[in-house]
Amino acid sequence: MPFPDLIHPELAAYQSSVAMPDDFQSFWRETIAEARAAGGTVDLRPADTTVKALEVFDMTFPGFGGHPVKGWLTLPRQRTGRLPLVVQFIGYGGGRGLPHENLHWASSGFAHFKMDTRGQGSVWSVGDTPDPVGAGVSFPGFMTRGVLDKNDYYYRRVFTDGVRAIDAMLEQDSIDADRIALCGGSQGGGIALAVGGLDPRVRAVLPDVPFLCDFPRALRMAAQNPYLEIVRYLAQHRDQKARVMETLAYFDGVNFARTATAKALFSVALMDDVCPPSTVYGAFNAYAGSKSIAEYEFNNHEGGQAFQEQRQMTWLSDLFGLG
Repeated sequence: MPFPDLIHPELAAYQSSVAMPDDFQSFWRETIAEARAAGGTVDLRPADTTVKALEVFDMTFPGFGGHPVKGWLTLPRQRTGRLPLVVQFIGYGGGRGLPHENLHWASSGFAHFKMDTRGQGSVWSVGDTPDPVGAGVSFPGFMTRGVLDKNDYYYRRVFTDGVRAIDAMLEQDSIDADRIALCGGSQGGGIALAVGGLDPRVRAVLPDVPFLCDFPRALRMAAQNPYLEIVRYLAQHRDQKARVMETLAYFDGVNFARTATAKALFSVALMDDVCPPSTVYGAFNAYAGSKSIAEYEFNNHEGGQAFQEQRQMTWLSDLFGLG
């Protein structure tokens, strides 16, 4: 297939036009404070699994509004002291899956928490967390749920869940509060960027072909869903473009990148027609912390897959002193 977007050197030089709302910081500060004030308890119990070499726990924690959110916590069975933590977020439509999946992080010496994404988990992996909040008229999918008001938008709840996941993990005796990393691919990469920009406790962010970045360009360049959900919504709601774009600015990975201080390892696929590479570079070039990016020149949205996972594990092991 031809390259669907900018190529170098224009790609590396690209700067997003996304503007940060004046109340961006206060909006998110108040959102997180409200979620913490809602309270709730953390429930941790052994998972029903045949895995023997690792310990796997079925965890429920209070997210946005105190709503229960599920996840798998996986730990090395042989361990001493507190462990560096990797919180993983999931791609669009997927759920946390089953407890024997994604064992490579714990097998490499990390505590690994895979957070369920509320309301998702029926497309390519199973989920267990409902979204109890309804919000207005929307196009099928999640991208336009509540999109006319930043307070109602679906990703306000999801990003808050991500911060509250870190709160819950830091209640566990096995976790080193000074070595927290976030990872995820596509939607998971976008969530990792957002939570990394919101939570100063995070020391490393690994956004893999991240979604939810540079909405103004993505809506004009993406050839595949999920961005097209918004395009199709606006094709019908022709009078709502300004309100939609105003809301999306509060959830754009470019703006979270501008507030981030954690070290970052991005990845981008140069033939990606789901998350166009210029949108990834829009977030990468805006990223305020120390950063690097891995390019996969001849890949679409699948990106580097196992090659990128290997790169991530090596990079993070070096950063967190696992050798």
